[in-house]
Amino acid sequence: MTEKRLHIIVSGLVQGVGFRMFVMREASARNLSGWTRNLPDGTVEIEAQGNSGLVDELIRQTQIGPSRSRVTSIKIREIAFNADEKGFRLLT
Repeated sequence: MTEKRLHIIVSGLVQGVGFRMFVMREASARNLSGWTRNLPDGTVEIEAQGNSGLVDELIRQTQIGPSRSRVTSIKIREIAFNADEKGFRLLT
C-alpha cells in the first residue's frame, strides 16, 4: 500500500459554507489523517495523508465541496509523510 501526504489550498466560496466540516467528514470516512483550516485570504488549507488512492478520492470530493460552496481552484503539492500524526482535525 502506497501512502502519501498532500498540502492543498482550495479557493472560491469555501469559507462560511461548511467546507472544513465537509473535508473532515470525507477524510475521516477514508481513515486519513491531517488537518484543515481557514486562511485569512479566504482560502481553505488542508494537509491530508494516508493511502494514496484514498487521498486522491478526497481531492475529487474537495473539488466538488458541500452544496453551498463553489470551488474555483485547487493547488496541490506532495509533502513529507508524518508517521506520528493520527486522526483528522480542524485547526483554528
